[in-house]
Amino acid sequence: MILAAPRADTGDTAWLLAATALVLLMTPGLALFYGGMVRAKSVLNMLMMSFVSIALVTVVWLAAGYSLAFGDDLGGGLLGGLEHAGMRGLGPDSVHGTVPTVLFATFQLTFAIITAALISGAVADRAKFSAWLVFVPVWTLLVYVPVTHWVWGPGGWITDRLGALDFAGGLPVEITSGASGLALCLVLGPRLGFGKEAMRPHNLPMVVLGAGLLWFGWFGFNAGSALGANGLAAAAFLNTLAAGCTGLLGWLFVERRRDGHPTTLGAASGAVAGLVAITPSCGTVSLLGALVVGLAAGIVCSYAVGWKFKLGYDDSLDVVGVHLVGGVIGTVLIGVFAEKAMTGGAQGLFHGGGLAPLGRQLLAVAAVAAYAFSVSYGLGKLLDRVLGFRASEEQEYTGLDLTVHAETAYDHGVLGHGAPVSHSAPLTAQKVETQA
Repeated sequence: MILAAPRADTGDTAWLLAATALVLLMTPGLALFYGGMVRAKSVLNMLMMSFVSIALVTVVWLAAGYSLAFGDDLGGGLLGGLEHAGMRGLGPDSVHGTVPTVLFATFQLTFAIITAALISGAVADRAKFSAWLVFVPVWTLLVYVPVTHWVWGPGGWITDRLGALDFAGGLPVEITSGASGLALCLVLGPRLGFGKEAMRPHNLPMVVLGAGLLWFGWFGFNAGSALGANGLAAAAFLNTLAAGCTGLLGWLFVERRRDGHPTTLGAASGAVAGLVAITPSCGTVSLLGALVVGLAAGIVCSYAVGWKFKLGYDDSLDVVGVHLVGGVIGTVLIGVFAEKAMTGGAQGLFHGGGLAPLGRQLLAVAAVAAYAFSVSYGLGKLLDRVLGFRASEEQEYTGLDLTVHAETAYDHGVLGHGAPVSHSAPLTAQKVETQA
């Protein structure tokens, strides 16, 4: 009997096309979220760090990243091969499960893009843009790609050998970005005036708009990870909505009790914390578990963002407090709340699975966090020595928008004393001094 060649399912393909677009939208959403949180003098630089990540990661992913992450394992579950470098051998008829392989590769590309962009929030206001242009592609190949293979690649050691679970990216996305952000905080040091001057968000409506776009895109991120238009995607969709809501409420509850005021920034941050935590667990826990995961993240992360003042590291936009801590919470709690009905077999401690699943999740978290931190710290130190990773004091004081990009966000077309902006000539030092 001649077996028919595998064919893509049209419904699954249609859903994943939409989910891929949703996840790509998350990076502009992140740019607005981060852009509103920084001071007005560096908002464009923040937007640029996210937008340029789209281009940098795409080139690296298509050249080698996809193949190294999802190619055949080279041994030990550590890295894939280069058989698909340059997307070689992948055409319109290639199928991954029930979707075209090129679509699956593009969907995974959008994950890689936003993971790199997330790190920028940890070093906002003080990182050299030129060094960032080098850091992003190198970091993608050295950190994101290997960890992705460990978790989702064929033969990856975390899933196939350890048996830890991660549905949509707690390990390769949230924990790698958070641990890497912490490493770069330590490499660059704190902003001028950190702990002494108020560094409040300059545009809270922009923050809320960014958070809303992130939440919207997160449905593609999580429900799209089912790789099909099916019940698992629907369950992940609902869990994502629920956890974002309890994360928001948990953060506001802490603010009300601790500070006396529930804030707009707290609402946006709490929703993101809940979404971060449910990312690894949305396809493994029930609705009740999702509510608990989101609530735990909202409460714990609202305290974690203050650790930087006690410990002395300057995580500008709370990448460590939200993404690292939230990612750890969501990944570890899989070992507590995983249900057989969602996973197809594995159960967490709460449902009679014992301590073994929890131990596997903890080991996976520790391994990924340690690897991402150490490689990122080494890479950051190397770039700082070769290129200089930190902007000069003058640039930081004046603002990276003017000194790096020759633009400002709110001058409405004029600089200095009403002089029109020239889009054909670079900003001169004299103009910078006048504006300052």
